[in-house]
Amino acid sequence: MAGADTGARPKIVIVGGGFGGLAAAKALKTAPADITLVDRRNHHLFQPLLYQVATAALSPAQIAQPIRAVLRRQRNATVILDEVTGIDRAAKTLTLANGAPLPFDSLIVATGATHAYFGHDDWAAFAPGLKSLDDATAIRRRILDAFERAEVAKDAAVRDALLTFAIVGAGPTGVELAGAIAELAHRTLAREFRHIDTMKTRIVLIEAGPRVLAAMPEALSQKGRAALERLGVEVRLGKAVTACTADGVTLGEEMIPCRTILWAAGVQASPAAVWLGPETPRDRAGRVQVAADLSVPGSPDIFVIGDTASAVTKTGKPVPGVAPAAKQMGKDVARRLLARLKGRAEPPPFAYNDQGNLATIGRGAGLVDLGWIKLSGQLGWWFWGLVHIFFLIDFRNRVSVSLDWLWSYLTYGRAARLMTEGDRRPSAAPATPAPS
Repeated sequence: MAGADTGARPKIVIVGGGFGGLAAAKALKTAPADITLVDRRNHHLFQPLLYQVATAALSPAQIAQPIRAVLRRQRNATVILDEVTGIDRAAKTLTLANGAPLPFDSLIVATGATHAYFGHDDWAAFAPGLKSLDDATAIRRRILDAFERAEVAKDAAVRDALLTFAIVGAGPTGVELAGAIAELAHRTLAREFRHIDTMKTRIVLIEAGPRVLAAMPEALSQKGRAALERLGVEVRLGKAVTACTADGVTLGEEMIPCRTILWAAGVQASPAAVWLGPETPRDRAGRVQVAADLSVPGSPDIFVIGDTASAVTKTGKPVPGVAPAAKQMGKDVARRLLARLKGRAEPPPFAYNDQGNLATIGRGAGLVDLGWIKLSGQLGWWFWGLVHIFFLIDFRNRVSVSLDWLWSYLTYGRAARLMTEGDRRPSAAPATPAPS
């Protein structure tokens, strides 16, 4: 791998500062090359705790860290805040929205995934998904605002619709959202309002499949459903959504009136495959079908990792779109590039190491599947918490999150329940309280 100019250091460009991209950048800290990381956001986000920002348990700064701060000690790394709009494979350049073409000798694409509405993109306006800090703060506004509007609603049907929350998709994100909203309504907000009873809040978790947390063993899935129902969550299985509107969500012929619908049912890849051209193989979700070394077929110097890549395990199963997989891919590509730079033999093809699945359902109910061990209940909840604190990227974040979780555990309080004046959506709701 040689630089574009005679005597120049090789240029390695990484697109995306998520788990995969950042893992690759950090693993290349000793590389005799210039590393450039491009991202349209200035921060690395710890996505597994994003739902806690959406439900007012944590603030955005507790689960995010500026990318420049993460890489500040890495002398061979440069960060560019910009958005990629195209890739010229032949010329080996990136097209940026706000800058000149960016050349590369090797490219790592780690741009993640976005929401998938299965051909119904118009539902996005009524059923937002959860992938970014902007998504989380917008959802938090919707949730908190629903209670505020219910407090002043005079019409009982309107009030009931405002106090009904529908979550579509019963994977980890959907299950954790449902549990957190239930605790917010039934514990944190109890006795804070004068004209509504938040204990009557209805949380409906909708799943087209036969069970919640389908990636976990059947026994843990059943325990997860039981924990949800203990919190008062209404679990609707085998029900596919047929419509999402401002008035509610429709399952077949049944319409559930609600003003807050949250989407956790599916994802699709970023436009990376489109940038790489029509000859790039991709799956139905738009992910690039990579070679065994995670490179793009026909372009051995271009790699795709994380949620953007369609890769398989040793057993032929798809590599899941989870943070550990993205980090493993990033480190694998980094090792491969280091071997090339130093003239060594490349490592064997990428092999995914399944580190298990974790989920939490409110206070004291965690589910842990590590293959060799399975935990649930209080023990699973403590294990889930320790793992997530450990993997937070910054020591300050670990301390802050730990203290907030302790306070929340002791008091049922939620520290991030603030709404600014510009947060509220226009409303036709009356400005005077309903009679008590």
